[in-house]
Amino acid sequence: MNTEIKEISNKNNLIINCKKYFEKHKTQAEFLRFLIVGGFATIIDMLAMSLVLYLFKPSAYSNIVDIFVGSYEPETIATIIGTGTGFLCGLVFNYVLSIIFVYDNKGISKSGKGFFIFFLLSLFGLLIHIFGMYVGYSMLHINEWIIKIILTLVVLVYNYISKKVILFTEVKKEIQEEKKAV
Repeated sequence: MNTEIKEISNKNNLIINCKKYFEKHKTQAEFLRFLIVGGFATIIDMLAMSLVLYLFKPSAYSNIVDIFVGSYEPETIATIIGTGTGFLCGLVFNYVLSIIFVYDNKGISKSGKGFFIFFLLSLFGLLIHIFGMYVGYSMLHINEWIIKIILTLVVLVYNYISKKVILFTEVKKEIQEEKKAV
């Protein structure tokens, strides 16, 4: 019984210490939330891609696991369409959760202009993804999932920095006052 109480106390202390740390280190907390949301967006992205690969040639896969580890090599067009579809599904999920959960400063993100900028930044990330899939899969003959994981990491860094700097920064007071005057 005494051991159980110590374990509960240790867990509570860990939670309290983590909370204190992240209260002092807001950027690290924000980046951790970004990674969590990005992780779920990546899962959505990969599930959408796997669905597209399956729909292109269902007879090539005896079960869902074969999409990820099977010996069938999908057509290039299937990997490109799958990449685009997955990326766009992840984009919608990521936009909503970035506003609600990730970034402390909302900047202009909640406006129509903010969504458009988010879309453009993500579109550039999509182009990086598609071009990388084409080069990695078609030209260098790297497994579609290995190249997708590498590209996901590249785009993750690009997404955090570009959206933090361009979209989720504090709007200057003068600019806010100008908007109110108009």
